[in-house]
Amino acid sequence: MFTIEHDFDATVITLVDEGEAPLNEDVSINAFEDCVTLEQFDARRNEAVTITLSMAQLRDLSAALDLPEGVYRIARPQG
Repeated sequence: MFTIEHDFDATVITLVDEGEAPLNEDVSINAFEDCVTLEQFDARRNEAVTITLSMAQLRDLSAALDLPEGVYRIARPQG
């Protein structure tokens, strides 16, 4: 299950782990104009952990989801 909310400066997507235990904590994805952050609560540290992806990293991740195992470089337009 997931939710989508549109805030002033970001779109927030929350991924809820459903199914059989053990379940993972929810993941919040915040899409800003210049980056995307992923946040998940870490019970061992008793704090939220945040990962920030640049837009280039996000494009690479999107491409990687559809490719077989290997090493790739996406050609960027010269300009």
